[in-house]
Amino acid sequence: MDALLEEHRKCEDAHLGHAVDDCQRVIDLLVSARTSIAAESQSASMILAKLNHPMKQSFEKINDDLKATHSARNAYTKVLDKKFKDKTLRDVESDALSSQSQLINRAIAMHLLREGQFSVASTFLEEAEPRSDSTEGLMQDVAMKDTWEKDIANAKLHSVELQEQFADMYHILHEMKQRKNLAPAIQWARNHSKSLDHRGSNLEFDLCRLQFSALFMGHDLEDTVHSTNSGPVRAWAYAREEFSLFQHRYLKEISQLMGSIAFSADLSTSPYQQYYNNASAWEDVANSFTREFCSLLGLSADSPLYIAATAGAIALPTLVKLRAIMKDKRTEWTTEDELPVDTPLPPGYQFHSIFVCPVSKEQSTEANPPMMMPCGHVICKESLERISKNSRFKCPYCPSESHFQDAKQVYL
Repeated sequence: MDALLEEHRKCEDAHLGHAVDDCQRVIDLLVSARTSIAAESQSASMILAKLNHPMKQSFEKINDDLKATHSARNAYTKVLDKKFKDKTLRDVESDALSSQSQLINRAIAMHLLREGQFSVASTFLEEAEPRSDSTEGLMQDVAMKDTWEKDIANAKLHSVELQEQFADMYHILHEMKQRKNLAPAIQWARNHSKSLDHRGSNLEFDLCRLQFSALFMGHDLEDTVHSTNSGPVRAWAYAREEFSLFQHRYLKEISQLMGSIAFSADLSTSPYQQYYNNASAWEDVANSFTREFCSLLGLSADSPLYIAATAGAIALPTLVKLRAIMKDKRTEWTTEDELPVDTPLPPGYQFHSIFVCPVSKEQSTEANPPMMMPCGHVICKESLERISKNSRFKCPYCPSESHFQDAKQVYL
């Protein structure tokens, strides 16, 4: 892996910047020669003769720059091929996504929009399929108020309103990450404070707390550095103006921030240093903002396309091995929507709770949901029907007795 990283570093260093500079010098030479010839046409032959040698040297330099770039990329490609050997996958008899091209295109386009690649997304949509006002059943049950909400539901990703939503998000993130300017994010949080409070979000307070810390350390609202001696005073003034909105819910946190002012002379030994020496604070708040912004749009915090591709890459070796074993043993798995083996995924890629009946050892479904008996034990509905036989029965895991109608469905 070290060799791969070294070649990757060399490939990044061998960029085309030098070649572009050399090309610009050639253009400057030609423009200068044209100007001289226009001014003194009788000296054209002499000017062109003098131009011959510099042009030849410049083209040789450009070729040398291109050779270095191509050599670095070829070496990087060879190391990649050696490290990640290509394996031909066996033919798949059935492709579950082959008939869902619209959903796949929609996922790709939405990923591009989320990444701020609006022109690329627009071109992709134009080339992938013609515009259509038909929803074809996509998200028709979603409650929608604004135009962009209907555009998401109806897969109208050409929508200017929808692109403006993502453009706002990327403007705010750019200000936050590149300029350390929290004002646009704070204003957005205040405009959506009711929705954020309904979700139990701490985003607005987290943004204001980070702004307090920035002012405390001597930065203003757009990351201009001032004297650190005035920082605590400016932070105190900001707290008096802004923190009154949060005192009922975040009184303890506000008290700690105000208490830290007493230790401004030496924060490194104070009990409040975590508020000011947190290297990941800006990144954490940016991620929180992205998550809340997408949630209010009815979208997940991470791109579904990225999650699906990553989860598929993690699970693929297990599935390939399973298919090879099944082919060798000439067996088939006939159960729909279920695999015969676990596909280990990180906790962050597990979104749906499942229940396996302890009696039948089968996974619950919509037709066979989990049922909780009065004693608190849970089994699937079909197992409960077999045990009860329309009469009073004893729980298979404790002495408690009950009737079938006493059981309550558990919603996952």
